[in-house]
Amino acid sequence: MSQVAIDKSSVVDKSGPRVRRMFGEIAEHYDRMNHLLSLQVDRYWRWTTVRRLRPVPGEPILDVCTGTGDLAIAFYRATGGRSPIVAADFCPQMLEVGRLKQARLRIGPELTFVEADLQQLPLENDRFSIVAVAFGLRNVADTDRGLAEMVRVCRPGGQVAVLEFSTPRWQPLRAVYLFYFHRVLPRIGQLLARNGSAAYEYLPATVAQFPEGEALAERMRAAGLGDVRFWPLTGGIATLYVGQKPPVDGAAACRKRPDREKAPWQGKPLGPIFRWWLPSQALAGPCTPSGCWNNCSRAAGKSTSSSVRPGPP
Repeated sequence: MSQVAIDKSSVVDKSGPRVRRMFGEIAEHYDRMNHLLSLQVDRYWRWTTVRRLRPVPGEPILDVCTGTGDLAIAFYRATGGRSPIVAADFCPQMLEVGRLKQARLRIGPELTFVEADLQQLPLENDRFSIVAVAFGLRNVADTDRGLAEMVRVCRPGGQVAVLEFSTPRWQPLRAVYLFYFHRVLPRIGQLLARNGSAAYEYLPATVAQFPEGEALAERMRAAGLGDVRFWPLTGGIATLYVGQKPPVDGAAACRKRPDREKAPWQGKPLGPIFRWWLPSQALAGPCTPSGCWNNCSRAAGKSTSSSVRPGPP
């Protein structure tokens, strides 16, 4: 296997018109290609994101750069359809696929698709208990402005989450990943989802130039988030970042973790394989305006007697 060099010198064109046109061209094939090229592991990454964030039924949630709405739908299922969820994206073709998916799954008006640019969200301040983005922040022309908008619309005490591709550090996984990501994936993508914008060459180029690990965590802190932490997934192929918008009263968030949950593959014949592929991790329980999963008395200044503790999604 030949060594793959990562080119970080040339600047990728992430202008709004170019990105909007590119995703419009592949919208029809977007979901199928995601699941195929990730070997279905993208579903587990979203599962991990939702479980770690612990959405509380009834609390509003925003999914930005939603694409066809996979993460928004995961939040809908996790909250039993009891939370108002806004799924925002600036590509109308992707939103149309998302709405068709919503109708096919018989999801009600609790989930709303909105055409909006992350850099200029038409949403009020301090509205959502969770603001999340999955594999979309690297497509935004101004990363810092996108993060600032996510923080602006998040409630004090709420959570901001970024799920994004990253590059494995461990060999030989790193070498295999880079060969596949830069040599194989673009060819398969172009063959099965033909487009004039070289969408599947754009993907590895943006990942190579996007900040990851502590570099992105520092950008999140600079945007106003506290207690920023991140967890590499599947050997570092993806990374989940979570930060908290400081509560108005300055109270510290509860950092205790609930008991380890059972992952959906545990107890199955191939459980050990999936455990390596995406290890089950202890999940953090955040304080929210409606209560705290950890029964602490610091949830936005409310006592634990009013805490809302929904069942597992």
